[in-house]
Amino acid sequence: MQFFSKDHTITHFSSEMSPNYKVKLGETFVVEAHDCYGGQITSEEVLRPDINLDIMNQATGPIYVEGLSTKDVLTIEINDIELDQHGIMVTTNELGILGEQIKEPTTKILKIENGKVTLDDITFPIHPMIGVIGVAPRSGVIHCAVPGDHGGNLDTKDITIGNKLYLPVFKEGGNIALGDIHASMGDGEMNGTGVEIGGKVTLTVSKLADKQIHSPIIENENDFLFISSASSLEKAIKKCAKVTVNHLEEQLSVSFETAYRLLSAVCDIKISQLVNKLVTVRIAVPKFILPKLFL
Repeated sequence: MQFFSKDHTITHFSSEMSPNYKVKLGETFVVEAHDCYGGQITSEEVLRPDINLDIMNQATGPIYVEGLSTKDVLTIEINDIELDQHGIMVTTNELGILGEQIKEPTTKILKIENGKVTLDDITFPIHPMIGVIGVAPRSGVIHCAVPGDHGGNLDTKDITIGNKLYLPVFKEGGNIALGDIHASMGDGEMNGTGVEIGGKVTLTVSKLADKQIHSPIIENENDFLFISSASSLEKAIKKCAKVTVNHLEEQLSVSFETAYRLLSAVCDIKISQLVNKLVTVRIAVPKFILPKLFL
C-alpha cells in the first residue's frame, strides 16, 4: 500500500498545480497530514498570534488519479483515520462567533487516549474527520483555508470514516489534496476550531464514469448530503437548495414543484461551519427518496 508523507503539501488549490503523488483507480493508500497549524503549535505557550497563518490548513498532495477525466465524478471512500496522540484548540480575540469576548489568547493541548478527548477534566468521544479535502479547481488559485465547489476547507463532520465523498473533476487526474484533520468538531465549528490534530488517512479512490456533479456530495448510511459554500449563511443555503432540487428533478424525473416540496418534507439543512471566509452548509436527502446518487 502506498504511503504519502506530509513532506509534500500545498497551501493553495490551483488549476495549474502539478501532482506530487500518483494512484490508480480502485487503489487504497495512506495519506499523512499535518494539523491545521502545520506543526507550529508545540506547547500551550505558543499562541495563535505567534504563528504564520499563511501556511494554515496545508494539504498533503496533490495526488493524481490515473484514468480519471473531467467526464467523471471522483469517489473517495474514507476507510480509516488514525489520529496523533494530542490535539490542539486555541482561542484568540475575534476568532469564532463569540470571539469579541476573548481578551487574551490561550492554547490548550488535549490528550487523545482510548477513543476519548480530554479537555481540562472533561472527556468526550473522538469523532475523527477531515477538514480540508479537494481537487484542482476549474480555474484560478484558492487557499486551502477556503471552501468551494472543488472541496477545500469544507469542515464538514460527515467527511469521516465509513463515508464516501463525491467531487467534481475539473482537471484530468483530479489532483487530490487533504489535511486539517479533527479529532472532534461540532456543526458550525463555533469557536473557530475543532480539536485540531495530525494523523494518517486511509482512502480508496474510484469514479462514476460519464456522470457530472457541480459541487461536493457525501454519502453515509442513510443519506446523500449536498454541500455548498457562499459568503453568507443565507446565500449558502439558497445555493445548496438549488443544487439539491435540481438533482432531485433530474434523478427522480419530477417537476421543480415536486422536488421543492420534497426538499421541505423530508430533507434537512445542516450547518457545517460558520467561521471560514465562506460559510458551508449541507442538505441531507434520505435514501428512501434517493436510493442511489444516479438512478
